Amino acid sequence: MQLSPLQSRLAASVIASFLLLVLYLFLFSPQFALAAEFDPVFTDHDAPELAYEIQDVEPAEELDLRSSTYEPEFALFDRSIIGRVPENVVTITNNQVMKSNLAPGATMAYVFQQSSVSSREAQDSDTASELRRSLNGTQETASEGQDDEDAVSEGLSRRATKTLWISANTCDQPWRLSSQTTMDPPQLTLYVSTSSDNTSPGPSRGTTGQDAIVFTEGAVMYNVSLDRDIYMSVSAPNVATEYFDTSKQYNFELVASTDQYYYSYRDDTSETDLIWVDSDASAALLQTNYLTNTSDQVLTTMPYVVFAHNQDNNVINGMRNSYCGLSGYAQVRNLADGSTGMITMGLKNGGDKNLTRQEFYVTGLNASSNYTGFLARPPGTSSSSKRQASSSSTGGGIVFQPTTFQTKPDGTCTFIFNMTFCDQAQYAVPGNSTNFPNGTVLAEFYDNFTRTMYDNFDKVLQQVPCETSSIAQYSLVRDCDDCKSAYKNWLCSVAIPRCEDFSQPDRNYLQMRNIASPFANGSFVDQSLIDEFGDQLAYNSSRNPIIDQVVQPGPYKELLPCEDLCYELVRSCPASMGFSCPRPRSEFSFSNGYGRDFGSGSLSCNYPGSAHFPAGADTLTLPGLALVGAASILFMVLL
Repeated sequence: MQLSPLQSRLAASVIASFLLLVLYLFLFSPQFALAAEFDPVFTDHDAPELAYEIQDVEPAEELDLRSSTYEPEFALFDRSIIGRVPENVVTITNNQVMKSNLAPGATMAYVFQQSSVSSREAQDSDTASELRRSLNGTQETASEGQDDEDAVSEGLSRRATKTLWISANTCDQPWRLSSQTTMDPPQLTLYVSTSSDNTSPGPSRGTTGQDAIVFTEGAVMYNVSLDRDIYMSVSAPNVATEYFDTSKQYNFELVASTDQYYYSYRDDTSETDLIWVDSDASAALLQTNYLTNTSDQVLTTMPYVVFAHNQDNNVINGMRNSYCGLSGYAQVRNLADGSTGMITMGLKNGGDKNLTRQEFYVTGLNASSNYTGFLARPPGTSSSSKRQASSSSTGGGIVFQPTTFQTKPDGTCTFIFNMTFCDQAQYAVPGNSTNFPNGTVLAEFYDNFTRTMYDNFDKVLQQVPCETSSIAQYSLVRDCDDCKSAYKNWLCSVAIPRCEDFSQPDRNYLQMRNIASPFANGSFVDQSLIDEFGDQLAYNSSRNPIIDQVVQPGPYKELLPCEDLCYELVRSCPASMGFSCPRPRSEFSFSNGYGRDFGSGSLSCNYPGSAHFPAGADTLTLPGLALVGAASILFMVLL
């Protein structure tokens, strides 16, 4: 098709205009921007951040260098030109650990300069916080609860807000003169000021214009908005020389961080993260709550350490929340060379869902003593615990709520653990230091005995058609695997008695055993007990004859196994095997053979995985036994 002269001129004009537009864009490259890309209008204290991003500011004199909030960093100029830190004030930088000695009555001042934290660093910190919130499931996405405009506004507001997390630990303090006073050493105090009129906060500056936070058992935590320079001081109280050894000064570590508290502690007294499993006269086993949510999760490192201290010793009083204080003065702690000393640590799976706990076997303890155990996360480690998922992934030591535990008197009970067959049996058992000099040898004896008993049971169960169709099996709701599990739980709790010292007060779930035998020191129980119960087999022997024949323990009290273990065995195995349980109304066979779980957190009967769980802790439960036990008791009563 041939264009007319008019059409040809029009086409040529359009093509020429298009080429001119392309040439203009290529040569001059104008900038376009969306409104959402501009930083919001900041207040004056954020002006320096905006100024750094403008590369062609003219003239330079327009910048108000007289403003107290503008403090640029130039490599060619020192602080004598752009401003000085007040005298006798130490500059502290982000995540720097400041270690200092402090005499009683003295104060040490610090300043954290806002300009020391770059805009990008602060934004990265906020981004990390947002990611942590998202992973914890508490950060709602824009599509789930807010439109795009609100999401952008909230993100810009959060980016503009910075927080300084200040934390400190007392590492040493004047010691108490025990013969003169029962008071603990007075605590340090943290003072914080955000005013340039108070650059050295402290006790002499009154109560206005500063915040005063007294340390709690050697630790303090405080956070403040980082919109200007932050001034802080640590002040030591005056200490009476007649009550305390003032030759020892206070020593502390102070950290200011834009990430999270470097040092922290748990002050929730309603629960503890450290559980006392059991102990004998010189050792105890402690464990954490579950550290994983599913059996598929695998921990490759042990995230926690433990400290323990005899309650009769007051050295750590005043530093019980301080990681560095416990590291220096707890009687049971990791050694300076990094070794664990008297502590053996390990990871162990167990429970209904095969979840992971961390365990601590503590040795070298004193007999008949009360101890306090402290669970802590060491500096530089990340949290693997589901219970500490909200903690910062970086930082220093975290001290959790302590737990108390006791050691038994020197006597019959010996703690055993790490058995291969009865792997959930971890407690003190009847022992004899002459025949079995250590717990490892004694554990091997009990483990071999229970394995032999189980092998005999398994041979009988093999006569039952377990691999047949469901309608041909002995039960429509239970199978042979259920029977094997129930028998193992019952066998390990019955064949390996849980031992309590004979000096324990009489309780209906503690059964006296071997009352006619001598103690390890050659003495005997009170003759009145022998006269009253000596002719009864339940009192004058152990539950299993082989214990008296091989171990030959002295008198002890047995924490009876839970009745639900027996009921579960009867319900899970074929009736042809002849298992049966004593009736609750039977005065001797039931009350002397089984105990009941009262469900209050107290240890009133023995079962696999049992421990001294505090109320509200993540307790191990007998799988499916609560309803089974209740139904079985009702059935027995109706009979």
